[in-house]
Amino acid sequence: MTNYLLRLQYDGTRYEGWQKQKTTDRTIQGKLESVFGQLAGMPVEVQGSGRTDAGVHALGQAANVHLPGSRSGEEILEYANRFLPEDIRILEVKQVPDRFHARLSAVRKTYCYQIDTRSKKDVFERKYVYGFPFALDCQAMEQAAACLIGTHDFKSFCGNKKMKKSTVRTLERITIQESEGKFVITYTGDGFLQYMVRILTGTLVEVGLGRRSPESVKQALEAKDRGAAGFTAPPEGLFLKNVEYTEADLSL
Repeated sequence: MTNYLLRLQYDGTRYEGWQKQKTTDRTIQGKLESVFGQLAGMPVEVQGSGRTDAGVHALGQAANVHLPGSRSGEEILEYANRFLPEDIRILEVKQVPDRFHARLSAVRKTYCYQIDTRSKKDVFERKYVYGFPFALDCQAMEQAAACLIGTHDFKSFCGNKKMKKSTVRTLERITIQESEGKFVITYTGDGFLQYMVRILTGTLVEVGLGRRSPESVKQALEAKDRGAAGFTAPPEGLFLKNVEYTEADLSL
């Protein structure tokens, strides 16, 4: 069996998230495993770098799959894209060591969240932005974002209230760009909890509206209570932008 790294993009609008489910065939993992299973002539398991939620998109998701034989990356890429639906596209296929695991080997991830504050969303971007027709104070949001940088317990920003594993994560960078009423918030860190980016975004939006102060974000972190943070922003504005690995993990 040969292990392959997959880089892919998808429009999550019509899918029930990444993880395959018994009750529906509308998942990214399910579609990939169906196509790669046909190629392999046997059931295969595709491991993603993380489970994007229903309606969330990816510009640079990463996954890995073990396939029999030793096909070239170009052959696998061509086959997969021929049979995958139009809203899922493989960008790169690369042979990697057997030990490589898309989730466990990941060292850094970047997400971006798009908000359109104009009175009506752009017709051609409407499925990929959160339509929020209210003015936001970008400077206040940046002040609040600065409080989130570093290693913290993000339990208040986790959607899974029964989370038993560690909720400590490191956020390396948050940038907020605003242009003509469109905000793009980019988050880079070593990992993210369930709904974490969407809850962080909802909290920053509340700061931008003046409903909470930038300093209140520190209090939310210290509370370790989901009720102390802001609302969960909807999925359509969220993109998994990139997943990074060390050269040692990728080198044969």
